[in-house]
Amino acid sequence: MSSHRTPESTVSAKDFQRQPGRYQRLAQAQPVTITAHGEPSLVIMSVREYERLKRRDRQVLVVDELSADEADELLTALKESAPTPEAAKFDKELAERKA
Repeated sequence: MSSHRTPESTVSAKDFQRQPGRYQRLAQAQPVTITAHGEPSLVIMSVREYERLKRRDRQVLVVDELSADEADELLTALKESAPTPEAAKFDKELAERKA
């Protein structure tokens, strides 16, 4: 689940505007991150990759059905993930449940 970005898979918004076709073609093979002021802003990817990710979002995982490697990979991903800023609004609910 690690992300391996090649230098070409990250591009400034200015460079993307200069050569949109180049980066659209690249996005057919791998996601392309577009930066604004040096920070990741957008990602373009093929429809195939987008649909694969959407299917995965809806996938139900049953822990008992995972192999040991899959379970380890999932646990590692969960430990390494950080909540989104939008998730902060639920912090109060968690604190109330713990009390």
